[in-house]
Amino acid sequence: MTLAMLAACNRQPATPAPASQAAPPDTTTTTASATTSHASAQATQSSTAGHAVKESTDAYEFSYSWPAAADAQPALRARLAADEAKQRATLKHDAEQGQKEAARDKYPFHAFGHWQEWQVVADLPDWLSLSSLVGNDSGGAHPNYGYAAILWDKRAGQARNALDLFTARAALTGAIHADFCKALDAQRAKKRGGHASLGGDSGFDACVDPLAQTVILGSRGKKAFDRIGFLIAPYEAGPYAEGSYEVTLPVTPAVLAAVKPEWRGAFAVQ
Repeated sequence: MTLAMLAACNRQPATPAPASQAAPPDTTTTTASATTSHASAQATQSSTAGHAVKESTDAYEFSYSWPAAADAQPALRARLAADEAKQRATLKHDAEQGQKEAARDKYPFHAFGHWQEWQVVADLPDWLSLSSLVGNDSGGAHPNYGYAAILWDKRAGQARNALDLFTARAALTGAIHADFCKALDAQRAKKRGGHASLGGDSGFDACVDPLAQTVILGSRGKKAFDRIGFLIAPYEAGPYAEGSYEVTLPVTPAVLAAVKPEWRGAFAVQ
């Protein structure tokens, strides 16, 4: 999803960051474009451009896309196509209900929206790591957005939870918690103009649980996972006006030690 699309429906401006910022893509992919007209939709799909669909009606705006790297994995492509259909059906139903309620109660109706663009975080020989910024608008004061991630095991042809590659949540937390909180507070201080009481134990001054956020695995070396990213949606680490936060940490010996033995070959210390 482009930020322009989100801003177009934003009745109180926000400035979300791209979902790939915490761990920039290792390969460049171009999402297929789709031209749309009122109450119509067009999808394009190819082996070089991936897939994208956009739809606009009086009731809603919908877009959903994924890159060529995902399109090349048949089971992953089917999973994304099923999610696209589910998200569109939910949006259509909710928007039509919203229209009926607005007409019944005689208040202005604002079109609903769902925007989702999957991007490559890391494309390795045995793994594909994807992240997505997910925007939703239910006709309120402003759209809301959050994150999603998929870690695809190419050999097994299935998705895995990134946290399942580690021995225990406590082990990973112990390896990254101090660095995570330090990096998060540095971003908070910058956003707040240096005037913030950070390091507290309550409200938006306290650190957050990194493993409760969207966790993505990235690769600078393009051979193994050597970075771990945390995508933090609005309201989690700060008020909506501050937008999202993204923290990226290197894979250290302590992080590697927290990886299950069977998966350590997929990681490398940065």
